[in-house]
Amino acid sequence: MSGASAMDTDDRTETPLARLLRRQILADGPQPVSAIMALALTHPEAGYYTTRDPFGARGDFTTAPEISQIFGELVGLFFLQHWLDLGAPAPLHLVELGPGRGTLMADALRAAALRPAFGAALRLHLVEVSPVLKAAQARALGSVSPRWHGHAGSALAAAEAEGGALFVLGNEFLDALPIRQFVHARGAFRERLVGLAPDGAFTFGLGGPVPSGIIDPPAGAASEGTLLERCPEAEALLARLAGLFRTRMGLALFIDYGSSEDGTGDTLQAMAAHGPAPVLEALGGQDLTAHVNFARLRARARAEGAAVHGPVTQGAFLEALGLSARAARLAERGADADILAGARRLADPSGMGTLFKAMAIGPEGAPPPPGFDTALDRPAPDRRSRP
Repeated sequence: MSGASAMDTDDRTETPLARLLRRQILADGPQPVSAIMALALTHPEAGYYTTRDPFGARGDFTTAPEISQIFGELVGLFFLQHWLDLGAPAPLHLVELGPGRGTLMADALRAAALRPAFGAALRLHLVEVSPVLKAAQARALGSVSPRWHGHAGSALAAAEAEGGALFVLGNEFLDALPIRQFVHARGAFRERLVGLAPDGAFTFGLGGPVPSGIIDPPAGAASEGTLLERCPEAEALLARLAGLFRTRMGLALFIDYGSSEDGTGDTLQAMAAHGPAPVLEALGGQDLTAHVNFARLRARARAEGAAVHGPVTQGAFLEALGLSARAARLAERGADADILAGARRLADPSGMGTLFKAMAIGPEGAPPPPGFDTALDRPAPDRRSRP
């Protein structure tokens, strides 16, 4: 792997982001996986999420809210019930991280409209970096006058300054936060880097040894070739939320794919046209994600004083909220077969129902949120791709 002596490749075959990264590596040397992932996804002019709508048949993947309206409706009823359990506090700041097209929030607020007081108390904050998706969110949610923020810290600071209760929702948000990778090689853990091969192609390599305190490997992980993944941004976000919940009512709900246990192995993956793709090809032109390490996030939130509920499997969580009952009612009313098939897909134990997890954090001593008191966690299979 080289940072300065790679052959030039034909610029016409590269994405704009790949050309930018090539120049950066030639100037500054190989870059950590986290830096490559961050730029590939969120570079203002050439990043994947900032330049397109990635969802649906014409995009690269689909998410639960796009699969079935029932998903968003159940999430809306989840927040409505917990808001009532907390005594219907006002104002209520609801922060959605990575709102997509606004489909999830639109479905959630339609369900929560069962209690008009919820809408009256609501202050909606959307954390989004994509101008394309902001426009879609404005069309879907303009009637509730959302405020947009470029990062989670801005939304949380605004909610903190104005007081009131805080609800946070992140569906398939954590998996897109940049990860660092470390490989045990030659007697030490070394950070995985991206550089240039002699033919100019992007390639993985390793840096020098890193201090063990940065990694905190699980027991038995120090064998040759072991790969660890860490997501500092996700852990910092959970710590920030835990700190806020020391002094205010609220709840944060995260739904994403990943493991309930702290393990090892490479989960970095690329998605294009609804299928897997080589990670280092078409950078900026395809989705990059990694499995969420719920065990580390749970531990970080607890260490900061928050109550943690879950993680539980998505299937168990949605069933506890009434997924099957809702689908049955829609069937009785003659609902479209696609809606019902989508509901089954959300809970399918061979796919989304088990691989995806739900986890909530909130203040110590608050009432347990709906679903988590009855949902049973089930271990996830060793899956390496988005279903």
